[in-house]
Amino acid sequence: MLRVAVVGSGPSGCYTAQSLVQLDPEVCVDVLDRLPCPYGLVRYGVAPDHEKIKSLQGSLRGVLEHERVRFLGGVRVGGPGGLPAGRLRELYHAVVYCVGAATDRRLGIPGEELLGSWSATDFVAWYSAHPDAVDAGFLRGVRSAVVIGVGNVAVDVTRMLARGAAELRATDIPQAALEALSASGISEVHMVGRRGPAQARFTTKELRELGGLPGTGIGVDPADLALDPADPAALPAVHRRNVEVLRGWAAGPAAAAPRRIHLRFFLRPVELLAHEGRVGAVRFERTAPDGHGGVTGTGRFEDVPAQLVLRSVGYRGIPLDGLPFDAASGTVPNTAGRVVRDGAPSPGEYVAGWIKRGPTGVIGTNRPCAKETVVSLLADAPGLQRRQVPEDPVSALRAAGIEPVPWTGWLAIERAEAALGARLGRSVVKLADWDALLTAARSA
Repeated sequence: MLRVAVVGSGPSGCYTAQSLVQLDPEVCVDVLDRLPCPYGLVRYGVAPDHEKIKSLQGSLRGVLEHERVRFLGGVRVGGPGGLPAGRLRELYHAVVYCVGAATDRRLGIPGEELLGSWSATDFVAWYSAHPDAVDAGFLRGVRSAVVIGVGNVAVDVTRMLARGAAELRATDIPQAALEALSASGISEVHMVGRRGPAQARFTTKELRELGGLPGTGIGVDPADLALDPADPAALPAVHRRNVEVLRGWAAGPAAAAPRRIHLRFFLRPVELLAHEGRVGAVRFERTAPDGHGGVTGTGRFEDVPAQLVLRSVGYRGIPLDGLPFDAASGTVPNTAGRVVRDGAPSPGEYVAGWIKRGPTGVIGTNRPCAKETVVSLLADAPGLQRRQVPEDPVSALRAAGIEPVPWTGWLAIERAEAALGARLGRSVVKLADWDALLTAARSA
């Protein structure tokens, strides 16, 4: 019997487990996760008001409840206190790493370390109840916010900054984040891109949501649209629809509203300016199309007041102890999912998802990516199965001081979150710290 460990229980990990059990009638899969909760970015990266996307948890749940798949939460692989990758490799015929891209790209400009400057990843983790997140007082004293980036994550955090309490109360957002957002004094949010509207990476569905927020007006500078030389008719469908939406907003009247979102383009951040020890404004340089799909600086500058700056300019993978790493691409070197060491495939080691291909694509992109890796693994299986592995690796994990959280532990967390919601007069409310999660899990 082939025994496989999948490290990571987000979409790429679940799709890997699904392909394994579909393509091999005897394989047994343990899905390991550092957290006691499954689903990865579907739980901790999808905005709480996006219930339709969050419903994907239902299909991932079906994978983790398969009779030949076992969820083992609370298992750290690599790093301080974690199980070394080499030791994990001894416990299974094969290991597939689906660890995503765990850090964000930086702006690399003066002032980026000022109080009030954060990555969108930090902010998302906080309002998504990630147990590693801290309440950094993101919104304290904030009247104006700048979101740097024009992808879907940038749209998400912009929308969450402008959401009203009534809309968020019906979601599973943690209570502390709900209260902080409800009490927020933010009246202006600027979402800014260094290139033009035709190059923005958000989807039209996400973009349109910004125009339907109660109590929130939206503004687009017609000059930004006029500066973009792209021919809408020649654009891909999504970009063409985006430009159409932006043109509609630019041509519309500026309705009075307590909050306003400004969509800005052709502005490149060059410095975060301090005021009383924290961020007070962002200095942008005006850019212009360079005729080759990029932009060039114009030497004209504009300061936008902001007490909160969230950068959303992409993700990067980070090295995992015991695995090779390509710092340039932020990925583990691989061929069709096979980890490559010293120019040759490393027997029994595989990758899938962002750590394999980089932070590209949408959730569904992980499905064919995972299948490609699984096909490689199963082709190698006859050689991998010649090595003896333990009948049940859990005893070895316990011997290493790791007590896995089983599926029943996760179900107990779900019950505790439902009970918390009932006490607060809401629906399900996420538990937001390690102690609460582990206490709930142990109640199983």
